[in-house]
Amino acid sequence: MLIILSGLPGTGKTTIARELSLSLRAVHLRIDTIEHAIQTSMLKVPNAIDAGYRAAMGVAEDNLRLGHIVVADSVNPIAITRNAWRFTAARAGISSIDVEVICSDEAMHRTRVETRDNDLKGFHQPTWAEVTARTYEPWTTERTLIDTAKQSLPTIIAMLTLQVAP
Repeated sequence: MLIILSGLPGTGKTTIARELSLSLRAVHLRIDTIEHAIQTSMLKVPNAIDAGYRAAMGVAEDNLRLGHIVVADSVNPIAITRNAWRFTAARAGISSIDVEVICSDEAMHRTRVETRDNDLKGFHQPTWAEVTARTYEPWTTERTLIDTAKQSLPTIIAMLTLQVAP
């Protein structure tokens, strides 16, 4: 199973992805980590967004073919990336589930963006202005919607675990 977590920065995707990966003993692929590694490599790639997504999808497909559950953790702001993740699962002959993570409480979301720890040394965490100005296409496909302003982390993990259980 490929679990595709999408949503704006600061909504709680990585927190959910880490806990869910621990709970399911799944592979966690975080786009921020991959992009940062590419940007700080000797290649000196200034904008690694496309490379980060492509690398993550390649690693995801390898792990799916090995029978691992994969949790993909990325903004996925446009239909092209959302579709590409689903296509990755399909190529591996595995099902996928789309999960959009939101934080409906704007003040809470802003506080998260402005106060979160940066666990990737030298990685640019977006500002609140950058988050709110970001292009984020509306969804036109089915997905599970999670609102981290209204649901606790244990409740979210329990719900998602039930959804992906065989």
